[in-house]
Amino acid sequence: MSDATTLDSSTDSTETGQTKSGFLALVSRMIFEEKLPVRFMYKSVPEHLNDTGWRLFSGYEDEAYLQDEVANLTPVPLEKLYSMDDSLEEKLAFNAGTVWERQPGCDWERIHDFRIPSPSVDVTITNDPEQFNS
Repeated sequence: MSDATTLDSSTDSTETGQTKSGFLALVSRMIFEEKLPVRFMYKSVPEHLNDTGWRLFSGYEDEAYLQDEVANLTPVPLEKLYSMDDSLEEKLAFNAGTVWERQPGCDWERIHDFRIPSPSVDVTITNDPEQFNS
């Protein structure tokens, strides 16, 4: 990922503190089943009141694995994640649209060229009142 920067102590306070009520993140089961560290994470818009919007991965998940969210991602309280890896607490305070990655033996780097996935919604727009009555 080419446009990465490392977080420094001058982080703008408007980049953090967005999550007020959520306390859960969706985490790859590989983190727990394979005992792998978190190496990639991003924050999307939360999907419900308990959701922070954070999605955390080991970096070894392939496309097929990621397609089956129900089987392969599990909701985890942020407090549990902090206890597993204390470097996560500072990063998980960031707002939606934030992406972090770390290579083995390196510090977290902020990524700016990753497109955060969003759910696809099938919407039909019409001006025909008859379609609303059927």
